[in-house]
Order: sequence, then structure tokens, then C-alpha cells
Amino acid sequence: MFRTRFRMHKPLFLRIVEALSQWSPYFTQRGDCSGHTSLSPLQKCTAALRMLAYGTPADALDEYLKIGKSTALECLEMFSRGVIVVFGGTYLRRPTREDVEHILHVNESRGFPGMLGSIDCMHWRWESCPRAWRGQFTRGDYKVPTIILEAVASHDLWIWHAFFGVAGSNNDINVLNQSPLFLDTVRGEAPRVHYYVNGEEYNHGYYLDDGIYPEWAVFQKTIPLPQIEKHKLYAEHQEGARKDVERAFGVLQARFNIVRRSAKKWKRKSIGNTMLACVILHNMIVEDEGEDAICDLDLNRIPRTSIVLPPEVTSGGNPCFRDVLSRKAAIRARSMHTQLKTDLIEHIWNRFRNMQRA
Repeated sequence: MFRTRFRMHKPLFLRIVEALSQWSPYFTQRGDCSGHTSLSPLQKCTAALRMLAYGTPADALDEYLKIGKSTALECLEMFSRGVIVVFGGTYLRRPTREDVEHILHVNESRGFPGMLGSIDCMHWRWESCPRAWRGQFTRGDYKVPTIILEAVASHDLWIWHAFFGVAGSNNDINVLNQSPLFLDTVRGEAPRVHYYVNGEEYNHGYYLDDGIYPEWAVFQKTIPLPQIEKHKLYAEHQEGARKDVERAFGVLQARFNIVRRSAKKWKRKSIGNTMLACVILHNMIVEDEGEDAICDLDLNRIPRTSIVLPPEVTSGGNPCFRDVLSRKAAIRARSMHTQLKTDLIEHIWNRFRNMQRA
């Protein structure tokens, strides 16, 4: 019953309450000059989490938790800020070297050596969007004001990258141009990836995406209307693996119904804190419930052809501007995108033939 109502197990919820109690005096029970005690940390965290999980209005919690509308909204705002400050550095971090190694080994077993995850965007409807901003936040296919979330997810539903706040009138390419997704790579601070596909050597990871993204070396998309068997097999595998981020969006909306419904806050910053708090809590639940064991594969039995190298960090001073331009050009290399796709098609086809023979 607790798991159903709070979307997480009781020990994890109590851990969050204890951490927030140490973070801010707001989540401590105090008394006033008349001797009356204030709301307990359990009441405040319960009110915030029930609003996130069910998307209920703030005034619907008065009968159950004895909390007024304004206090419930304040609890939600402080809860979101506290989760971001206390847990954001751990559960909304960029992948470390060990994380990248694990992701590469699992994706290599799925037929995609060098794959770092899948990327896509999700729109969250903004019901209280000011009238003066509605044209900026409304796109023709959605008809209503929205705010965009760009995310990168792995097969275990862990969201490794979340960039939220772009106006809904933009498309995925516009969001990508504003996103800090490749900022560490351009600076030379991201772990370097070294692997082989179809006998060819590559030194950069890539993400699976849909057709709107550009043909860069760091993106691999499907083949529309494939005609030959190799292309059909590649399209089937790519479209199946690319659904990781779609599954992550679906689970995020199912766990926190507030994301599925319309955002009713006026301030964009408050809406952004709510979204990031939901993403962090989602990753905490993934870790707590053991969903990081994404399959029954024994990673020690997988032939590891991918190697993760330390980042190219320049000690002292800012990175050379020439190096930044060269890394940016390598990310956007269209010829490398075409070559990698050709090798991936051959790799998946040969892997499929070998499995048939076995």
C-alpha cells in the first residue's frame, strides 16, 4: 500500500525525510511562543510527494494532512529544492568512467558497441502560461503551451541527462543547440570511448535518436523505408533500442502523475524544480528497487571490445580554443556518421547470422 501511494518503498522515503531535515530548518518540527507545535517533517514531505505522485490540487490535502493550500504549495517548492540540492549531485550526475564502462558493455551485448544511450524530448503542458508568452510556448502540433524536457536514458531507465526549460515552440534540434549535453566532451572532460565495429576503430560514443536529429558522428538514427534484409534488421534493432528513453518518459509520467497532467504554476523556475525533482526521485527509485540489474547477462562473459579511457583534461588554465573547435568538428562529422552506420549494419547482420548458425 505504501509503495502504491508514494511510488517508493518506506525506507527510501524515510531516508529522504531525514536528509531534508538536516538540510533545512523548514523540515524540522518547531514550536511557537504559544506552545503550539508546527507541522512535522513527515507531514510536509508526505504532502509534497502525494502532490507529485497523484497530481492532486494543493487544497485537496487539507482533510488528510491538515495542511492548507498555501502551505502545501510551499511544501512542494521546498521539497523540490531540497531534493535537487541534497541528491542532485549523486542522482543527476554525468556518467562516471565506471558508469560509461557498464553502459558500453551492456549495449555491446545488445548489438551496439559504443552506444551511450538514447536521446529524445518530451513536452510538458503549461496550463498557467501567461497570455503574452503563449505564442512562444505553443507549437502547431501540440496546440497548447508546453515546456520541453531533453533526456538521455539507458536500458535500465536511468536518466543520465535532463535539460528542461526550453519553450515548446522549438523542435528537438533547437533544444539540442541550447543543451549542455556535449559541453564536457568539447572541454575534454568527458571519459573517452575506444571500441571496434566491424573491424574498424572508433574513438567516440554515440546516442540513438529519431529522424529529426542531424547526421552527426555522435548520433545514429534508423533507416526509413528499408528495402534489403540488412537494412530491415538494422532498423528493427535501432528502433527497439531507441525506445529506452521513451520507456523512461512513460515510467516517469506513471510514477509522478503531476508530469502527465498540466503544470499549473506561474513561475518557470518552480516548474523546472518540480521536473528535476521528479527525475532525481525516479533515479533514486531505480537504484533502490534494483532495476539497475537491467538483464540477466553476466558482464564477465561478454567479449569486451570497448575501452573507456580517462578524459583529456588540460591541467591549469582554460582549454585551448583550437582543441575546442577540433572536438566540436569531430562531434559534427557527417562522414564519420555514415561510416559508423555502415559498420553497424554489417556488425548487426553478421551477429544475426552467427546466432542463426549457432
